[in-house]
Amino acid sequence: MKKIIIAILIVFVIFVSSILAALCIYKNNIKKVNNNDEVISFYVESGNTYYTIADKLYEKKLIKSKLAYKIYLKLNPPKKALEAGEYPLKSSMDVESIVKVLSSGSSSYRGKTVKVTFKEGLNMRKMAEKIHEYFPDITEEDVYALLSDEEYIDELISNYWFLTDEIKNSDIYYSLEGYLAPNTYEIYANASLKEIITILLDQEEKVLDQYKDDIENSKYSVHQMLTLASVVELEAKSYEDRQGVAGVFANRLLNNMSLGSDVTTYYAAKVDMSERDLYIDEINAYNAYNTRNSNMAGKLPVGPICNPSESAIKATINFEDNEYLYFVSDNKGKVYFAKNYQEHLRVINELKEQGLWERY
Repeated sequence: MKKIIIAILIVFVIFVSSILAALCIYKNNIKKVNNNDEVISFYVESGNTYYTIADKLYEKKLIKSKLAYKIYLKLNPPKKALEAGEYPLKSSMDVESIVKVLSSGSSSYRGKTVKVTFKEGLNMRKMAEKIHEYFPDITEEDVYALLSDEEYIDELISNYWFLTDEIKNSDIYYSLEGYLAPNTYEIYANASLKEIITILLDQEEKVLDQYKDDIENSKYSVHQMLTLASVVELEAKSYEDRQGVAGVFANRLLNNMSLGSDVTTYYAAKVDMSERDLYIDEINAYNAYNTRNSNMAGKLPVGPICNPSESAIKATINFEDNEYLYFVSDNKGKVYFAKNYQEHLRVINELKEQGLWERY
């Protein structure tokens, strides 16, 4: 009997000790991460809940443990649903303080928001116009100046895995061209330019994270992949056509041919296709973007020529393995492929006869 009582006491002590140890670990993990009082702008997207943002809070080093954070929520459920918006958080805040800020509502901090849509395929000039349109205090010149700020760009490179020194090439027009994810965003009306760019880069990271392994296992760097995807974005509309176009570009590069893409030539001249036709000297000019120039044989443009959609990125990664070297679009957006130049010319003549020849 005595042995049974001792055994029960031992089990009880172990149980209590385990509970106390777990409680100590829990209490430690809901304390502040460190003493850094720097404000971190934490953006909550529409549809997020207190639980679904746990990963992001952990990634931003705002909490020590996702599990401890979730247990705290279970024990102390917020009375108010989580609102979309931006919140000023610090790694010197404990979980209780963080949840208190989040449950206070974003409007308590930043006021009204504006909904902004950055469409697929917009280049940086159009992005700057759009930013100024919705945030009048930010000029287009402000955008270009920030993109030329080497210290700022170095900071971004250190924060995002997909940004590398390739974006600092002196031939590149705009350092973040191709990296600002097209989407519809709800942003505070008084947001700073850096905050806006962070929101777009965070979304780009979500997109690219899905394809990180595919890109790393390809022969292209992430910069080259986005560069090619940006050309594919503007050359074709449907996912299948984009796969075909990406296949043509892969073949031309393999055969040391220039891509011969009109959209790169327009970008090189800083002219939009809807604006006007190019001049002969613009078409023939040597430029690190202009793939119509013979000096660009076997080369990609120096950087992206627009901000491509996820569809274009995915189609470029999963390009169609075909035997085509040429393609052309009609004025309805349908793409026609050809294996040689003679066949390509025949397709163009047929489109002209049918009144389907693309004119800009």
